[in-house]
Amino acid sequence: MEKLRVGIIGCGRISDLHYPGYKNNAYARIYAVCDANKETAETRKKQWKAEKCYTDFRELLHDPDVDAVEILTPHDMHERMVIDAVNAGKHVAVQKPLTISLESAERIRRAAAGCGTVVKVTDNYLFYPPIVLAKKIIDSGEIGDPVNMRIKFISGGRGGWAVPAGAWEWRVAERMQGRPFQTFDHGHHLWSTATFLQGDIEKVSAWIDSADGMVDCPSMILWKCAGGVRYGVCDYAHAPEMKIPSKYYGNDEWFEITGTRGMILIHRCTGNILEGPVVSLFNGVKWKRFAKVKSDWAEGFIGATKNFIESIRGRETPLLSLDQGIAILKLDLAIQKSGLLRRDVYIDEMGRRLPGLYSWRRRKMEIRRNPNRPRRFSFFGGGNLSKYAPQAVALTEGLMERFDAKSAGAWNTVIGLRLTSDGGIKEELFALHVRNGAPSLERGVMPADAVLVLTIAAGTWAGILLGKKRIEMALLQGKIKLEGKVEEGLRLREVFKL
Repeated sequence: MEKLRVGIIGCGRISDLHYPGYKNNAYARIYAVCDANKETAETRKKQWKAEKCYTDFRELLHDPDVDAVEILTPHDMHERMVIDAVNAGKHVAVQKPLTISLESAERIRRAAAGCGTVVKVTDNYLFYPPIVLAKKIIDSGEIGDPVNMRIKFISGGRGGWAVPAGAWEWRVAERMQGRPFQTFDHGHHLWSTATFLQGDIEKVSAWIDSADGMVDCPSMILWKCAGGVRYGVCDYAHAPEMKIPSKYYGNDEWFEITGTRGMILIHRCTGNILEGPVVSLFNGVKWKRFAKVKSDWAEGFIGATKNFIESIRGRETPLLSLDQGIAILKLDLAIQKSGLLRRDVYIDEMGRRLPGLYSWRRRKMEIRRNPNRPRRFSFFGGGNLSKYAPQAVALTEGLMERFDAKSAGAWNTVIGLRLTSDGGIKEELFALHVRNGAPSLERGVMPADAVLVLTIAAGTWAGILLGKKRIEMALLQGKIKLEGKVEEGLRLREVFKL
């Protein structure tokens, strides 16, 4: 089968990392190159053994022999190039970020709709082998729910390869337009990684400062994921007198992902500040070190190129897809907005007509639902729940339907439940067993090996299961008696959503 013929648009410093994915590729080759600087374009043509050389991207797109293009130009050029490329029927991989605004992204989305070609946003971090390994470990359930993530980014004043002056010029222009070097441009990698490992992000809070008036460091970015209690933080540091050991850019990152049962450490990325095994896993019992994982930063670019070509061949799904790329752009812009406004920014407020009102409503709702908010309560009274006592047995037997296997993990426990007579209902006993995350319930038995025994009036228990009373309030009012390992009660509450 004839190889796919790819055109590279933009032959600057970053293209050095895109070329290796095509070297000796069985399915694709660099057929054409394009750069506004004729000398650069001709040099790349010779280096990469390309057949065609252009200085106008439109001429490359009009070449009928070009099957696909990689767009490696400054961000504000992406929109025009992507739209022209899909209109020309070319497959497209565009370097992150997709573009510079949500309005621009929507124009690209409309142009690409129904185009019949692959359109993806290239983010090499999603193919960096240590991050790919961390994703596999998380998906296997070995560390449980990834409830916390920490990212450390550090840039130095020396180290790494030389970056041409022309590259700095357009980056400075981006900075002056409100899209900084680190938290916006490089930040795309980190927000893509956080989403990849933890899930979609719901809101962000950012403190973005500058020690020299140009580089956006020091900075601190916090986020909360959607659909669960998952949080993360990224701190940026700039050390102008430090030399960063790196073959590539003069910066480095490391990652820490903490789950409910274990944790993963990724010790390096762009550079090589931290020595030793690149990935470490603590499973709650012991450490496992992964020393043989490829950790050269360029490997991520090779993987991203492979994904592009395999997507065109119909063998893989594009990562990032166009929709995913727009989602990360929205997150990236929300972080900048938070840093400017000094408030939490919800990702869903981006692009809304009245974002301030939407944010205010969300904050009010979250304040009301915050479990740590001070609440008024009385140690006396609390309502008569005896009327619910007749439902206590059926509701208890229905506990199995509330069981959250993901939260339980490999939990092993035996819990006894005594429902005292209430509302005309006689005393009832239950034995709850959880073995390796699998629950079972036995009625009429108080287990001799129970590690925790709960004693509670049948009506109060039924009220808790019906959502009429909070279990914390019942405990404060002395309506629940606990005997044994009280900490098991916290796990019981979490796993059965009490």
